[in-house]
Amino acid sequence: MNNEFDALLGALRDEEDSVVEAWLAALPPVDPAGRRAMQGEATEILRKLRDGLQAGSDPLRLEAPEWAELREVLASLSRSRAAQGQSAGETSVFVLGFKKPLFTAIQKRLAAQPEAMAAALWAGSAAVDKLAQHTASTFQLAREEIIRRQQEELLELSTPVVKLWEGVLAVPMIGVLDSSRTQIVMEALLQRIVDTGSALAIIDITGVPTVDTLVAQHLLKTVTAIRLMGADCIISGIRPQIAQTIVHLGIDLQGVSTKATLADALSLALHKTGWRITRGD
Repeated sequence: MNNEFDALLGALRDEEDSVVEAWLAALPPVDPAGRRAMQGEATEILRKLRDGLQAGSDPLRLEAPEWAELREVLASLSRSRAAQGQSAGETSVFVLGFKKPLFTAIQKRLAAQPEAMAAALWAGSAAVDKLAQHTASTFQLAREEIIRRQQEELLELSTPVVKLWEGVLAVPMIGVLDSSRTQIVMEALLQRIVDTGSALAIIDITGVPTVDTLVAQHLLKTVTAIRLMGADCIISGIRPQIAQTIVHLGIDLQGVSTKATLADALSLALHKTGWRITRGD
């Protein structure tokens, strides 16, 4: 570790409480519970940085193995702030708030050594900037993970598999049908076929705005997978515009039962499964 970090280490070791208090005082006011949480985060960051400096590690090489614990503290901070809906900027501001009280502590320790003070202040500034940069990077990764998980959950919610009748399942499709969504639909539908022992599944595309070659291929793959499970499939929601598009594209739906409405598909499904419904008096 360079000599310019000696004053930084001394400040962290001897003035922990005052540095943390000044750090929190420079941040926007929050409720008591939020302040306690921030105090715990600030104290943990300060102590992990101090431990690394005591071991002789260079904080500017934050990717080194010896800084693993500090990186984990910063990653945990980023995940927590991302889950709370805060921005990357707000999270970085919290870490950068460490700078001013650290500078004050270094200046007090090296008041009689201007040259050493300048070097120590530069080293401290670079170290805090490195922490803030790492926090911003991990925040972005955490945010992307949250968004990805939310998208998967929305896809699952937007493609429910419902039981229409004994032995008859249905999947109402709404919105754009892409590869990832098709995979989710296929997995959910096949699992329900296994769980319920259903012999027939209806895929309703009334809510699908357009059907192109790619969408048709996704549908055919799903139909094939259903048949491999020993069940049959009906596609409903074939509007006149979609029928014309399928013809113009030369898409072969031979052997696939299609109906204009979900009601027609259910009627056909009941007929195929041997059910007969009569109107009561």
